[in-house]
Amino acid sequence: MIELDKKNFDSEVFESSGYVFVDFWSEACEPCKALMPTIHEFAEKYGDKMQFKSLDITKGRRSAIKCGVLGLPAMLIFKDGEKVDFIDKDNATVENIEAMIKKYI
Repeated sequence: MIELDKKNFDSEVFESSGYVFVDFWSEACEPCKALMPTIHEFAEKYGDKMQFKSLDITKGRRSAIKCGVLGLPAMLIFKDGEKVDFIDKDNATVENIEAMIKKYI
């Protein structure tokens, strides 16, 4: 899982080819921290078919806003730099996250 920040976000997400899963999180977000071990499991399980990356929004707030992330937790999938799907705080369950990943692998 590649850690993103404001310096590498654009090149790692918008300039990447193929599918990229980005987990937006923060130390202050308890639901984010609860989901993190499962997200890392998905990265190991599906990492050969999709890139998995993570952004602590305190290190790239403008990047998060540019992607439309206004609340946490949030997970987005990009294809060739374009956002194709997302899960926000209202539907951030393990089952929904895995179902979204499986749609694109």
